[in-house]
Amino acid sequence: MKKPVILKAAFPSVVFAICLSPLADPAFAADAECSSDSGIPSVVESIDVGHMRESLADAGFVVGGFYLGETFTNDGGIQQGTTYDGVLWTYLLGDLHKAGLWKGLCFYADAYQIHGQSITADDIGSFAAVSSYEALPSTRLSELWLEQHMFNDHLTVRFGQLTADTEFLLSSGAGNFLNSTWGWATLPDFALPGGGPSYPLATPGVRIALKADDKWSLMLGAYNGDPAGARCTGNPQVCDDNGLDFRFDSPPLLMAEGSYKYNQDGRLPGTVKIGGWNQFGRFHDQPFDLVPPTIATTVNSVAIESNWAIYGIIDQFFWRAPGIRDPKGISLFGRVIASPMEPALIDFYTDGGVAFSGMIPHRATDILAFGFAYTSITNLHNFHLGSSPPSARTYEALFEICYTAQLRADWTLQPDFQYIWQPAGGVTKSSNAAVWGLRTIINF
Repeated sequence: MKKPVILKAAFPSVVFAICLSPLADPAFAADAECSSDSGIPSVVESIDVGHMRESLADAGFVVGGFYLGETFTNDGGIQQGTTYDGVLWTYLLGDLHKAGLWKGLCFYADAYQIHGQSITADDIGSFAAVSSYEALPSTRLSELWLEQHMFNDHLTVRFGQLTADTEFLLSSGAGNFLNSTWGWATLPDFALPGGGPSYPLATPGVRIALKADDKWSLMLGAYNGDPAGARCTGNPQVCDDNGLDFRFDSPPLLMAEGSYKYNQDGRLPGTVKIGGWNQFGRFHDQPFDLVPPTIATTVNSVAIESNWAIYGIIDQFFWRAPGIRDPKGISLFGRVIASPMEPALIDFYTDGGVAFSGMIPHRATDILAFGFAYTSITNLHNFHLGSSPPSARTYEALFEICYTAQLRADWTLQPDFQYIWQPAGGVTKSSNAAVWGLRTIINF
């Protein structure tokens, strides 16, 4: 999730296409069901006018998306306000073996049309954006990649225009909330140049996934280190306003994550992940001036020689509801990220929470989740508060409660409450903030 920005009007969506020549089947490829990790609804659950989608699916291509709309109002922060923002997301997913090309080869492209207003930038001023979909209004390409499945899906290689936040640093429990920090947390968002390869900025890269068995897996990713470009001195989303820059001009970002799934056939399944990253090269930290903490233009920035971090994630069922095939019940999750780089703005981050699913009769797919996140702030001299000396800031904290109601197979509704302590570390102009929100998502 990128830094909070003020949203304005945007333009209609665009269409993307790719043309490939037929290729021979490699012997090492395996039959595989092409999929992205983006929560794509099946064709059966989606509207199919004139059986066009069914015909495309027979040819190996799936199209669809969602419309997300959300409204928030707050008390505290910079000022009181009410906002609306929305995102139209579309995707194209292709099984190129069905289309007459390589066996095990998949194609994927998606795009966003983002519009509305940011409550974080206008009214809160926190590091963690209230919504994971807040971004500068634009119509932009996101990901565009090919993926080859090999050795009976024990090895997959994905290359093209990628985002790291769709695969790395993810917790299934953290995915039940609206705030941006539960996905691409505040630490990588502020530690990496341009916020790193995360929504809404993708960058050229390659990801290799190794799956030893149903328990052990390993992912390695290499990305262009600055999705906005080394010469960008303003908001990264302005420097790349349509997702079509395809930059290769920055030192690489390397990411690695190992995963172990245990007790998957038992009553209390769990998953443990250990990972980290290293950003090579010399770059400047992300300077900020007055509230809200929007990216400034080279204001007192500090040169950093590379950047690295390590993290750990756990998802664990504590109690499982009887008589339900899919795991439902009470689950716990937690994440810890540490980056002991002295010049960095944020050196430590942790979050955790609990989710209740399948607890209400006849509402087996609904989820109630509670979570708490903590961001530790360092290197205070990067901030200019209009006072001398600047006010001391040590942390930002978040509590969130969210209920996900599955109204239909293709429609969810999420009432939400957030409380943010010390937005941006306790700036005097931004008091503790209470935020009420409502998000709806319609898949198509």
